[in-house]
Amino acid sequence: MSTIAILGTMDTKGVEHGYVADLIKQRGHQVLVIDVGTVGEPRLKPDITRGEVAAAAGVDFAALAARQDRGESVTVMSRGAPVVLAKLAEAKRIDGVISLGGGGGTAIATAAMRALPVGFPKLMVSTLASGNVAPYVGVKDIVMFPSVVDVAGLNRLSRQLLARAAGAICGMVETQPPATTDKPLIVASQFGNTTPCIEHAKKILEAAGYEVIVFAATGTGGRTMESLIESGLVAGVLDITTTEWADELVGGVLTAGPTRLEAAARCGVPAVVSTGCLDMVNFGPPETVPAKFAGRKFYQHNPQVTLMRTTPEECTKLGNILAEKLNRSTGPVAVLLPLRGGSMISAPGGPFSDSAADAALYSSLKQSLRTDIVVQELDAAINDPAFAEVGARALLDLLRPS
Repeated sequence: MSTIAILGTMDTKGVEHGYVADLIKQRGHQVLVIDVGTVGEPRLKPDITRGEVAAAAGVDFAALAARQDRGESVTVMSRGAPVVLAKLAEAKRIDGVISLGGGGGTAIATAAMRALPVGFPKLMVSTLASGNVAPYVGVKDIVMFPSVVDVAGLNRLSRQLLARAAGAICGMVETQPPATTDKPLIVASQFGNTTPCIEHAKKILEAAGYEVIVFAATGTGGRTMESLIESGLVAGVLDITTTEWADELVGGVLTAGPTRLEAAARCGVPAVVSTGCLDMVNFGPPETVPAKFAGRKFYQHNPQVTLMRTTPEECTKLGNILAEKLNRSTGPVAVLLPLRGGSMISAPGGPFSDSAADAALYSSLKQSLRTDIVVQELDAAINDPAFAEVGARALLDLLRPS
């Protein structure tokens, strides 16, 4: 028998959640009700109270309720609900989660769902599901189910839709992937300017018995890769292309956010990391480049993409950032430095060739890195076959049982 979490504002949406709970029970499943409401008394008795959710966010619920600030309430519950839901999933107390809501309820519930690993059944019935759902889904496999009508009581239409939603989450929980003999999984980061490196390394890793999934380092790709690493499905990481940090630092359009490079470190997953494409910051067409960057070195990758060379000062900061992230590693990690350029266009003679910027990057990284983390400097460009081979072999060495 599976247990499905029902998360929502049980003061205003308790009747609708109760209807869904009854339908789930009729399918033979248990329910665990989590209340994230803050207004009146819950209309559906919770197993985890709103006070417990607020406490998970470090906030006293009585004081929060007394202030009657809806925006603050949504913010607090959006912090506490992910903590509660993640702990329940980690303890294997729940097998899926469903929620119903409007704007506030959707914000809270999907924040909680994003804390769950990829593959864990998650369904959000929302008044917002017919629009842009990217802010709610993020990089997770959250099913957004349009409510069509407002989630405001039961009627002939909402009963049908909520019944289908209840059936959907039950079906998701009941359906188990077929048993396979999948190879252990390695994830790798790639950009157009590091493609030859990853392609060569991928062949070596596959020949050694691994499946390799490549993520484009375009912001979304980096976040998705980090999420997959957190899921526990990944055996090793070939993070050659850390360029998203250049966009995060300088203000480009392909940032993966401030937690990039943290998943493998936190989860103890073996990783080989390099400085691929940290020579560039990404913008759209030339007219979209902020005026404050006038006079900088640019390269027109194509009509839609303008690349800007990072300066020695920016590279110093990037080296410190990478070191700070890697210093958190609880598992084996190695760093490779391509002394003859970290991208196609920063190799000697290339438009972004800048020995001073490269030296600043490598120097700050080495100086700030933990002394037990191995750094290997190679007299090669990042796309040279020799560099790719060293990267692949280094990861295989880290993956071997000690």
